[in-house]
Amino acid sequence: MSQRIPQEVIEEIRRQSNIVDVVGQYVQLKKSGKNYFGLCPFHEERSPSFSVAEDKQMYHCFGCGKGGNVFKFLQEVDGLSFPESVKKVADMEGVQLNYDFASTASAEPSEHQRQQNELIKLHEKAAEIFHHVLLNTQAGEQALSYLKGRGLTEEIIAEFQIGFAPRERILLKKIFENEEVSDELLDASGLMTQRDNGEWLDRFYQRIMFPIRNAQGKIIAFSGRILQTENFDSDKMPKYLNSPETLIFNKRQTLFNYDQAKNEARKEQELTLFEGFMDVIAAWTAGVKNGVASMGTSLTNEQIKMIQRVSNKLLLCYDGDSAGIEATKRALDLLSSETTLELSVARLPDGLDPDDYIGKYGAEEFVRLTKSGRETEFTFKMSYFKRGKNLKNEQERFGYLQEMVKELVKVPSVIEREVYINQIAEEFDISVEAITEEIRGAQQDGHREKRENRQKRQAPEFNHYEPPMDDLEPYYDEPMPTVEQRAPKEYQVKPMTYGEKAEQMLLFRIMHERAVQAKINQVSEFAFIHDEYQELYSHFNDYMLTQGSFVEADFLSYLQEDYLKEKFVTISYIEMSEESSVKEIDDYLLALKRYRLESVKQQKIIAQKEASRTGNKQLEQELTVEIINIQRQLKSV
Repeated sequence: MSQRIPQEVIEEIRRQSNIVDVVGQYVQLKKSGKNYFGLCPFHEERSPSFSVAEDKQMYHCFGCGKGGNVFKFLQEVDGLSFPESVKKVADMEGVQLNYDFASTASAEPSEHQRQQNELIKLHEKAAEIFHHVLLNTQAGEQALSYLKGRGLTEEIIAEFQIGFAPRERILLKKIFENEEVSDELLDASGLMTQRDNGEWLDRFYQRIMFPIRNAQGKIIAFSGRILQTENFDSDKMPKYLNSPETLIFNKRQTLFNYDQAKNEARKEQELTLFEGFMDVIAAWTAGVKNGVASMGTSLTNEQIKMIQRVSNKLLLCYDGDSAGIEATKRALDLLSSETTLELSVARLPDGLDPDDYIGKYGAEEFVRLTKSGRETEFTFKMSYFKRGKNLKNEQERFGYLQEMVKELVKVPSVIEREVYINQIAEEFDISVEAITEEIRGAQQDGHREKRENRQKRQAPEFNHYEPPMDDLEPYYDEPMPTVEQRAPKEYQVKPMTYGEKAEQMLLFRIMHERAVQAKINQVSEFAFIHDEYQELYSHFNDYMLTQGSFVEADFLSYLQEDYLKEKFVTISYIEMSEESSVKEIDDYLLALKRYRLESVKQQKIIAQKEASRTGNKQLEQELTVEIINIQRQLKSV
């Protein structure tokens, strides 16, 4: 019989784990002060706003607002249910427990999750079939011979679960028919196509099949490489055919081999980016196991974000032909403008791709090239901009030098820049001072352009916008929000009111000081203004009755509703002195009372204006008296 995981088991797993270790497997973290910071895995950003507090065993993003404990993190980043996240933490951290997770009932999946799971099952099934056909049938003999001729052993083929889709387009069709897979699911899978007469056929045929996995190692798509044979005309067919985008596959958000490369990248603090699947696999055979490849398109912002999660260094190893060099230049431009990654290039000679290079020169030479034969971004561009130029021609030489000045401006290291300046000065017989002066001029132009762009992007003024309760005075002598800060929501997040701020600070003190909790519990008819803070207060009192001591990460597991968890994380990250004073707590209570009175006053004013508009003189007079009484109470607060 299934059951929920006991609270004591959850707390034991949480206590034996370290959120920094778990999050560090997904996000590149650096310590700053007492907390760790990195790029948020839940939204696009260039500057780290994602914080992990080791002492609290919690995380919080100051950009998108997401936060929680180690279980919540895995739920968000891996799309797991709560029981699944608890089990994963136990497995990751090697927690030894006398508890059978198999007896735990997972939360009922949503329709969306259910369909995702079904689609992954279909892809896993298809991968098994294709792999079996390649290794164990006559139909796969030529494909297997081709792969072995490319240097792939059966161990490598098994490692990447490479398979073969035979020429007849009925393999998956028959199996899925026998398993009574619905037409709706077949259509959503991208594994089948439907003729006008309603007949289903396999999408992939006469192709070597490379499974594509998501970050969790689940097969979500395929890329099929056409197999040339004497009796099959493939001239009009694309060399590679990828799965269409589906509910589980978005090529912009996918990197081939990312699921396996990310752990290697964290060890080596570097990821290697290749152009194609065969390059990644060939590099793997050579011992370079931190390689990934984009899905046959230019690098996307989503893929860049994936790279940044696991490494702060990236080596580009694209093909050595003209197209590969151009692709390297585009990737470097995008990466240097969008990230702070440390970039380098392994440039292959003679127009070779990594697969061909390994075949020609061997695995050891390839590893040597990637380790000690690499170029910096600038040295690559020094060679790149020389392509097609006659540097003996004065005009072309000047054009090249101008390009180099623009690139030198981008070099962040002063020492590195000086080395390059000296190289260029020596090569072209120009003084270092002349190049330095040109760089200074280019920097000034860049600063001027940035200022102009900033002025163009300035938000319009919102002189006619008046937020509700505009006459409220902020508490603790805080400056009133500016007109821009009070702009409509689509332009500016509304600042927190002094009332809500007082609620959060008071809750922080209640949770961290037993004396404050006891004092507030004795206040007659005490209640928070906002329902979510009142709920947190009630849950906290219940939690303390059973637990006795307060552990933030455990209380987070105790809470059930996501909106309460988010509020609690925000409160937990408030920086306050170690102990409160009696006056501080009294000030919070006065602030809540004042805010509540102001709220009632505003409601009365609105009702009074409505009564005046409709001509209800008696109600208007009654409300006037009530407003005056509230104003008197406010003066005494």
